[in-house]
Amino acid sequence: MELSQDPRLLNPGVRGREVWAWAFLDFANSGYTTVVLTAVYSAYFVGAVAGGAPWATLLWTTTLSASSLLAMIALPGLGMWADRVGGKRRILLLASIGCSLATLLLGLIPQQALAAAVVLVALSSLAFSLCETFTAAFLRELARPHALGRVSGWGWSLGYVGGMLTLGLSLAYVLSAKARGESAAQFVPVTLAIVAVVYLGVTLPALAVLGERQGRGGAWEGGWIRLRSAWRQTVRFPDLRSLLWCCVAYQSGIFVVITLAAVYAEQVMGFEQTETMMLVFLVNIAAALGALAFGRFQDRMGHSKALAVTLLAWIVMVAIAVMGESRESFWLAATIAGLTMGSSQSAGRAMVGLLTPMGHQSEFFALWGFAVRLSAIIGPISYGLLVWLTGGQQRIALAVVGLSFVLGLVLLARVDMRRGVESAMRAETAVKGV
Repeated sequence: MELSQDPRLLNPGVRGREVWAWAFLDFANSGYTTVVLTAVYSAYFVGAVAGGAPWATLLWTTTLSASSLLAMIALPGLGMWADRVGGKRRILLLASIGCSLATLLLGLIPQQALAAAVVLVALSSLAFSLCETFTAAFLRELARPHALGRVSGWGWSLGYVGGMLTLGLSLAYVLSAKARGESAAQFVPVTLAIVAVVYLGVTLPALAVLGERQGRGGAWEGGWIRLRSAWRQTVRFPDLRSLLWCCVAYQSGIFVVITLAAVYAEQVMGFEQTETMMLVFLVNIAAALGALAFGRFQDRMGHSKALAVTLLAWIVMVAIAVMGESRESFWLAATIAGLTMGSSQSAGRAMVGLLTPMGHQSEFFALWGFAVRLSAIIGPISYGLLVWLTGGQQRIALAVVGLSFVLGLVLLARVDMRRGVESAMRAETAVKGV
């Protein structure tokens, strides 16, 4: 692997195997989003658990939005604490166990237990959100500034490989179960168990290898007080602040695709469940290739320009999905979504890392996590409300949500990466001088 063989890409003291371990955290948690939120359980929840009721899509999006709200409440305090005591690994350990356990329990409850399903989806999604945020907070510790895009892209790419592995195992079981005449109520719980086993089975050894640098000490204030303080500190980093707003905008649209792609495919395009799983498998292949290739492209072309390219691709994807009538057009839209999904998310994470001064990783990535969670509320809940208010017109809902990518482009134009990096470097120099 290039990253482990070229120390010029890594910060002093960082071993190549730590980058491997960090990337395998993405590998582990991608199975949860791929199977639970995208390919299998989302459509199962809407069609079977909620009985295909008119409010079913809205309930699914509201559940995920409530989970994101809980994450927004928890992240500020956890981020401040983690920066001071070096607690990111401990948080990742507990959150991964929590996500795996809640996912496993989700498969053990009866199909009709709607309230229990809502609670377990919310809890598993909350734990996943914590894992996602504190995994991202390691990026600035591992990679040198000029290699952040490459390292972030490699992590996202390996993450999609993990998603493909988990989905592939699930698809193999579903096909064999259908051949035996089993129903979704019988084989969906097994796919959830596969997710839980892969998630924890990969995360635990990865955390055993990944090191954590010493916390910076100091008093620990209340989380929201510190979050407000961190947000005030971004006055000194206006480009980071603009980037966070940009992330809120475009991530809103991405979360709609992640959480509702299977619902759209089955209810609008008439896909069968196995077809949807194969579609998502293709999306993961495209996403892995896109994230891997995009990392180099981002570092060479420039972060803002590279992210702008992905946002334009998202706009094209939404247009094809909304106007297309054939399954072939939807397969094309899904492929474009895959190619841009990993790269756009990787780009945002790398840009935040580049604009964040050392010593403030968890603190400022808590702001990034807050922004991402806010988008996870705005996007899906907007989509669910639009579907409900239009009497089930999902094409209209997707078209409106697609405007989030346009807004993202507008906000991205306000980000000057050179100025932002210089501000972060000055802040680091000032701290070292003290």
